[in-house]
Amino acid sequence: MNTLKEKNKTRKIEDLKIEYDKLQKKYGAKELDSIYNGGCENNPDICFVFMNPTGRNIASDKSWRGRKSPWLGTKNIWKLFNKVDLLSNDTYNKILEKKPKDWDYDFCDYVYDEIERNKVFITNLGKCTQIDARPLSDDVLKQYLDLLFEEIDIIKPKAIVAFGNQVSSNIFIAVLVLLPALICTGLVIPVANYHNILVAIQELIHFYSNNRNYKWRGWCAEYESKRDE
Repeated sequence: MNTLKEKNKTRKIEDLKIEYDKLQKKYGAKELDSIYNGGCENNPDICFVFMNPTGRNIASDKSWRGRKSPWLGTKNIWKLFNKVDLLSNDTYNKILEKKPKDWDYDFCDYVYDEIERNKVFITNLGKCTQIDARPLSDDVLKQYLDLLFEEIDIIKPKAIVAFGNQVSSNIFIAVLVLLPALICTGLVIPVANYHNILVAIQELIHFYSNNRNYKWRGWCAEYESKRDE
């Protein structure tokens, strides 16, 4: 852990891309690039961690010169962000209207600018891209764990939502060990499937966005409005 802290005195999110690209050459499709991350890099309210990208992301093409963030050129996952009010109806409707080839550099930035304004950070545990949608093996994902912890330690999210059986188990077990080092300032929520995830995320957003201070009163909790201070 001391080594991690020493690295982060100088390393930034951008610096990690070199390490991701090395792992892409080792474990990913040779004709594709890594997909990194995107969103708010300064103490976001929520960090969403998915499993690994696929070649369906238009930014995985080696000729792509724009941002290489998750889910570019896709539609399904943005429905989730729209449902929990982390993506506006206007932006979501524009996504639905576009085919993958219609996502240009400006539109990709437009989508992630809104994600950033909403204090959200999106990443994958594994950054190497495959031609198809098959998940990476546990052995490969473990190669990314230290980099993910460093990534999280740099941005310092208030909460982490981890999707997928592999991500949930790997991250959750390891974060329990690393929590004393304040790698995350809040909650870690493993989500093995999408059942009830909308409610869980909405409650999480409400917790971090409402204007209340919670005070411990024995076995009861009381709150007061911050406006009353």
